[in-house]
Amino acid sequence: NLLFLTMSKKNDEALFSEGVRRWSIDCKATVKIGDFSRGGYTRGHNRANDHDMGCKEKYTPCGIVDEDSGELYINFGSSYKTSDFIVDTIESKWNAMDEQEKSDTSLIQIKMDNGPESGGRRTQFLYRMVEFADLINRPIQLLYYPPYHSKYNPIERCWGILELKWNGAKLIDAETMLGWAKSMTWKGLHPVVELSRQVYTKGISLGQAAMRAVEARLKRDPELPKYDILITPVSTS
Repeated sequence: NLLFLTMSKKNDEALFSEGVRRWSIDCKATVKIGDFSRGGYTRGHNRANDHDMGCKEKYTPCGIVDEDSGELYINFGSSYKTSDFIVDTIESKWNAMDEQEKSDTSLIQIKMDNGPESGGRRTQFLYRMVEFADLINRPIQLLYYPPYHSKYNPIERCWGILELKWNGAKLIDAETMLGWAKSMTWKGLHPVVELSRQVYTKGISLGQAAMRAVEARLKRDPELPKYDILITPVSTS
């Protein structure tokens, strides 16, 4: 498969290149808050509801795992899962790094699913990523997994650990949810966990003229234009 061969090659190049950060990114299924049973069991002697009909409080976790250091960052969003939410999470991850880590970074390689909010043709996502590359003055490489292959994305294993951690727990409020998330470990490290109250609007997209300007900033692989995209900051273009 050409796509997997290309991803493997780009990953190996990044692995042995100094200053390249390899980030795996994905949003987990929405977490419903309330007195609900999770995984069919409830910890302790407390009863839990079998159904979550009428649940009003929900959070969407967006996670980023550094494949080299094992550091995991999780942002729980209280609004919609949108392109802006995902890019804001990436920016927050960058802002959480210390100045030496930022200085040592020569390129950020991001692996993710080619989903509707962050795919290789999603105009608002690409627009925001170009802005982000200019903001941090670092090139960004977007590598996408093909449909139905998200299991190969390293962040998926982190979600599996989180599910095991809070399986059977009643996530009765946001603080309880965050507490369970903070208590998990990945590669021996506890994650950095944050809660976003930012309200996002769904369906934002660019017009054709604006998107042409964005496309001019993208270097798409000629054989895999939707799956391998390099964004170079304007100051070093």
